[in-house]
Amino acid sequence: MGYMIIDGQKVKIEGEKNILELIRKANIDLPTFCYYSELSVYGACRMCIVEDKWGGVTASCSTPPKDGMEIKTNTPKLQKHRKMILELLLSTHCRDCTTCAKTGKCRLQELAFRFGIKTIRFDNSKEAKPLDTSSIALVRDPNKCILCGDCVRVCQEKQGLGVLDFAYRGFEMQVVPGFNQNLAETNCVNCGQCAAVCPTGAITVKDQTQTMWEAICDERKKVVVQIAPAVRVALGEEFGIPSGENVFGKIVAALKLMGVDEVFDTALGADLTVMEEAKEFAERFKKGENLPQYTSCCPAWIKYAQEKHPELINTAISSCRSPMQMFASVIKEYHKKSGSDKELVSVAIMPCTAKKYEAARDEFKVNGVPNVDLVLTTQELATMIRGAGIRFDNIEEIDADIPFDLGSGAGVIFGVTGGVTEAVLRRCMEDKSHEALRELAFVGVRGKDGIKEAQLEVGGKTLRACVVHGLKNAEHVIQGIQSGQLHYDIIEVMACPEGCIGGAGQPFAMHPERDKRAKGLYHTDKAMQIKHSDKNPVLASVYSNIICGKQHEMLHVKYNK
Repeated sequence: MGYMIIDGQKVKIEGEKNILELIRKANIDLPTFCYYSELSVYGACRMCIVEDKWGGVTASCSTPPKDGMEIKTNTPKLQKHRKMILELLLSTHCRDCTTCAKTGKCRLQELAFRFGIKTIRFDNSKEAKPLDTSSIALVRDPNKCILCGDCVRVCQEKQGLGVLDFAYRGFEMQVVPGFNQNLAETNCVNCGQCAAVCPTGAITVKDQTQTMWEAICDERKKVVVQIAPAVRVALGEEFGIPSGENVFGKIVAALKLMGVDEVFDTALGADLTVMEEAKEFAERFKKGENLPQYTSCCPAWIKYAQEKHPELINTAISSCRSPMQMFASVIKEYHKKSGSDKELVSVAIMPCTAKKYEAARDEFKVNGVPNVDLVLTTQELATMIRGAGIRFDNIEEIDADIPFDLGSGAGVIFGVTGGVTEAVLRRCMEDKSHEALRELAFVGVRGKDGIKEAQLEVGGKTLRACVVHGLKNAEHVIQGIQSGQLHYDIIEVMACPEGCIGGAGQPFAMHPERDKRAKGLYHTDKAMQIKHSDKNPVLASVYSNIICGKQHEMLHVKYNK
């Protein structure tokens, strides 16, 4: 493949699609705003420009490497150019950094410091624009947008929605929803991936930490928290702990120190989901009716289906509630039966911004009161831990509270793409041996591919499964099924990259880090004594003492079309 000369050193070309990838392979951190290897190349910010041996300047992100090509990445011309770009961006950018939700993680702030920008020579003549707080999950601040286009591309290329796009020209250019609507008026599914890739504070997750603190400090209230599986392998990154390390016990300890009354593991809710969804699927599969069955755990997928494929709602999509909602129903019923005179505040710590939307849906309210009162993301929890002054990396682990202190490995792997399908297949399989379990891991449901297929024999019949992450991929599968080109029995859909581990409420990560999170969940599954949801002894008590025959009322849902 040849080699390039970068800043005087030879770097071998090994299939890199652009010069920028080769530069980073040479351990040079070239600055960018608009480049993500998982999105198309836009080449708008021009921060990644390089200079060739003739003095010519080119954007490294959009230029393929050539054998024998010589470039420099840090000449006086390039330094001057980058500083000018940063000054121009800052001149029209809201600079209330100390109160910005992105402070400390803002790419613009980071590069301004890195390049020593101390003064801005240009006046800001742009008129301040109002915040868009209409969404239940996200906040859009157009005054902080730098027109990098990251949000536009992720919404179109990964989710196939195109909620955001460029409008107007020149100095008046903006990134806005269609027809200048508020986010809540669009077909936004609240997945939050736009906020995840935004390098500044132009789109952020709506912060509800103050509401949580108020609940904790109110002695009349009992605060009960459930923690989703994916949170445990990502939160540690915020405190210097390696990605993928299971910090569930530390999370419990931190919440207790903050004053939370009880802490449970949503893996138990996932076990409930497996039991109900596997039962529903087994009946459909045996009769050969209403197939394929789509999973119903992802609220962004449910909203997408409601708006674009209403024919799937309450028919093809499973009637099961998400693990968060199933467990919330159980927690509320348990609290009612406990006879406590305190008001229950049911809180869920989730990797997902769309869970904020799900919690507010009318279908999950009883007499107007939501089953989940508050949803906090992984990053919001990190903010609370820092605010409380807790040395998260040093605190000792604590187990979850009884009686919901036991989950299975099948429930834990819900946090990664393919985990729901694998957990349901574990339930449906007749052979529950360790050998069968190991073989199941290699049938095709694991891995980072956007669309995966698997086949295995169940009850003398061939079961065909499909695992999808990214709503654009889901649309491709739906179209294939409706045209008769594709045939599956069960389809798992997750909106976020590689499932919940890549949720927008998590610390932002590209594939290498997400892969570590996935391995962390699978490692946790291996270390757990209980691998199958139906082997979890706590479930028997939950069904007999709390649910008491009210499965349809507490664990299933009929969505409003």
